[in-house]
Amino acid sequence: MNLAECYRILGLTPRATLAEVKESYRRLARQYHPDANPGDTKAHEKFIQLHEAYRQLLAIVPLASSPVTAKGETKADTSRWAEMAREGVTSPRPTTPRPPEEKEKTPPRKEPTPEPTAKSQETSPLGEELKGKKSPLRPNPYLSDFDNRLKEKAYIQLQSLLKYKRFLRAIALVEGLAQRLPNDIEVKQWQAITYQRFGRNLVDDGDWEKACIYLKKALRTDPKNRALWAEVEMDFRRMQAMI
Repeated sequence: MNLAECYRILGLTPRATLAEVKESYRRLARQYHPDANPGDTKAHEKFIQLHEAYRQLLAIVPLASSPVTAKGETKADTSRWAEMAREGVTSPRPTTPRPPEEKEKTPPRKEPTPEPTAKSQETSPLGEELKGKKSPLRPNPYLSDFDNRLKEKAYIQLQSLLKYKRFLRAIALVEGLAQRLPNDIEVKQWQAITYQRFGRNLVDDGDWEKACIYLKKALRTDPKNRALWAEVEMDFRRMQAMI
């Protein structure tokens, strides 16, 4: 189910806010709930589609529609960090470094740190990899400060989703970002790479028909990327050898 289908199923446009997504889902879920339609298989299938569309849109809409707080984050960012922590995906929040002279005059204050759990210890290498490093992204002068911050946060989250092979959420995230920033070349590249990575995973799983769809989709998204063409060609050769 792609992003356009999610909006269509909920009767919304891509400009819908988070509140509109929730309101539409609740209204339609009550209408098509199996308890309200006993024995109606079509209503049951519609209810399942509504739930899947709502789940995918929740990963996207907060990024684009939530208001910005005084710290430069959206309210959805705060809940997103909590959700990622529950799922074992650790990504550091951006911090503002103190000027050197302030560090010399005032000793750094030690913040209390929670006792690490077994799950956080397993995923700590990702956090250590990103901690203290500058973002590899250069601000796009044609984007607003908010969109540049949004793009950077999406990039970090996309890396985590691909690392843990959460491909459907990664696709939903990058497709939503591409709709908001349709002229950003980097976002198109991320979108194509996400399709290719999912296609490669499908090859490994033996789902060759679906793998072909996503590998071709990757090439259509970024047709001038020679490195991408080489990777996709390698995936097709592997698939032919397995068949």
